[in-house]
Amino acid sequence: MEHADGHEPVLVDEVLEALAPVAGGLYVDGTFGRGGHARRLLEAVGPGGAVLALDRDPDAIAAGRAAFADDPRLELVRSDFARLGAVVAAHAQGVLLDLGVSSPQLDDPARGFSFSKDGPLDMRMDPAQGESAADFVARADQRELQQVIAELGEERFARRIAQAIVTARAVAPITRTLQLAEVVRRAVRTRDGKHPATRTFQALRMHVNDELGQLRAALEAAYAVLAPGGRLAVISFHSLEDRIVKRFIRAHTEVDPVFAGLPVVPPAALPTLREVGRKRRATEAEIARNPRARSAVLRCAERLPPPGAAA
Repeated sequence: MEHADGHEPVLVDEVLEALAPVAGGLYVDGTFGRGGHARRLLEAVGPGGAVLALDRDPDAIAAGRAAFADDPRLELVRSDFARLGAVVAAHAQGVLLDLGVSSPQLDDPARGFSFSKDGPLDMRMDPAQGESAADFVARADQRELQQVIAELGEERFARRIAQAIVTARAVAPITRTLQLAEVVRRAVRTRDGKHPATRTFQALRMHVNDELGQLRAALEAAYAVLAPGGRLAVISFHSLEDRIVKRFIRAHTEVDPVFAGLPVVPPAALPTLREVGRKRRATEAEIARNPRARSAVLRCAERLPPPGAAA
């Protein structure tokens, strides 16, 4: 179901199936957005359950407090999910991380995420923290610009784009989204039906928000707060994110390679997670309804009880 703000959460049914929420449980939504997943979790946990939701976007927190004002089972905290461990005081039966950008963020020109609408070149999830994309574009040398665009945007024309940015900013500061999009468009021809600036905007957004660093920290924090039998579910939207999630799960679902093959494996080297099912993707019906879901990948793992614990 699409929400009033136009944002439809992705893979909702798949998330519920993966997390298998229990009545009365505590669940953590590390990326509240507009509350689509949190709403379904609240339905599943019943009157005795609770959902603790985090978001570093003040607009998301304000919208959530208005929409869920009558439900005391939902606690909203303005925080990035890398600090999840400092916010969650009790062991949780499940943690959800839905990565990427929400539709309200993309659709608001003032946030500076979109290359299709003119606005300040900002891109920060929390406008009060860190440097904006405009600040980064103004201060970074050509080598750093190229590295960020190549690595985070997986852009093969990164060198050409970085050169074009440096040339353009020497004439006038690049402070607007359409201004940057035009610089990139002139440097790179349209291909694959996508706007030439798609990968550059992705790279800048990921850089100013430290999205991959945040993800690594959030995975460790989520792992630490999960109760035995608790589940971690992560929705990623591109290969860089999914690779981090896949490697994290694999590292905790396999015996420490140093001890693999030994007749007796020390308890500390045993797996602490088990993968739940295979990676899930959106159905064709969901993609038709919500094109943003096309690139979404869901992975899930369950916290194993400590070695020797009673079943």
